[in-house]
Amino acid sequence: MKSSSITAMALLSLLVLSSSFAPYVHASDAVVATIPGVGHAVNIAYDSGRGELFVTNSYDDTVSVVSDSSNSVIGNISVSDDPQGVAYDSAKGEVFVTDFTGNSTSVISDTSNTIVATIPVGDKPVVVAYDSGKGELFVVNEAGNSVSVINDSSNSVVATIPVGDSPSGVAYDSGKGEVFVTNYDDGTVSVISDTSNTVIGTVTVGQNPSGIAYDSGMGEMFITSLRDNATSVVSDASNSVVATIQVGIFPDGVAYDSGTGDVFVVDALQYAVSVISDTSNSVIATVPVGALPELLAYDGGTGEIFVANNEGRSLSVISTNAVATSNTSTGGSLALPWTYLAIIAINAAILVVMGGVLVSRVKGRASRPQIAETRSP
Repeated sequence: MKSSSITAMALLSLLVLSSSFAPYVHASDAVVATIPGVGHAVNIAYDSGRGELFVTNSYDDTVSVVSDSSNSVIGNISVSDDPQGVAYDSAKGEVFVTDFTGNSTSVISDTSNTIVATIPVGDKPVVVAYDSGKGELFVVNEAGNSVSVINDSSNSVVATIPVGDSPSGVAYDSGKGEVFVTNYDDGTVSVISDTSNTVIGTVTVGQNPSGIAYDSGMGEMFITSLRDNATSVVSDASNSVVATIQVGIFPDGVAYDSGTGDVFVVDALQYAVSVISDTSNSVIATVPVGALPELLAYDGGTGEIFVANNEGRSLSVISTNAVATSNTSTGGSLALPWTYLAIIAINAAILVVMGGVLVSRVKGRASRPQIAETRSP
């Protein structure tokens, strides 16, 4: 218990000190909307064809459809047990949702908002990414240590690719025609050629790599490491780590903003999002969001970031322009307000009470450690 308390207090101290270097953007400035009406939101994908967001609600067995013009839920789609990953196929106007417990992937038409196909995949599919170059979906099977490749014309699996231990994240690199998969228990990233459907490289990153996003402007991958409270930057030219950036507590989801060249990282236990400049590879802002944020998505139509708040049962909408304006106007770092410090202190206290032990979830993304939570039905 003593070592746990020290660990928690050390985390708190580091976070307070880090406020000297990362500007704090107040929620009223950067978060322009909070959207209720979703379930225990886990993942989110932007449908550019319709200006909508598709949100997987794992404990509710639904997918919420959100309009980015009204910032409201306009529909809920019942899917198989424990939906997790979600990706938009722009060529077909379809949304692919991984059914974690059902070992399948549901295909949703974004015109009718109904399931038009169900595709068996590997063991515990957790996330999915769309490869626009090949018209394929890459589904990460967490328990199967593999990736299923789905052809979006036939809606069938055309290849199964072995990867590392407990894969948990995936991103498509349009510049190289490659797919990057984070291996949570290995501390590595598998690089897959979408031509041969084979692993052509393995990159060692931080402990427990989770979320991953492709920065098309820099030709780099940004990868969160949950245990390190850091984000690794991997060059797709050399397949090597070129930078490591300290962020908040328990970084999970990550998204690239092509409009500003910024990268947004969810700090799950800090109830916040860190904003990274991809030119300086440094945190330039921290934005408070809802309770237990997990993953997020960039909406190119509105220039906003949508954050899925799992315990908050809501989405936070971040204006990237407000973040940029705040950084320009402040011209330097800001002290954290007492309310934000209180959130950090509460999280540190939770670590002390729980003995600093991170336990696995019962449902979905099961291999990722998390503070024990009390879920409402």
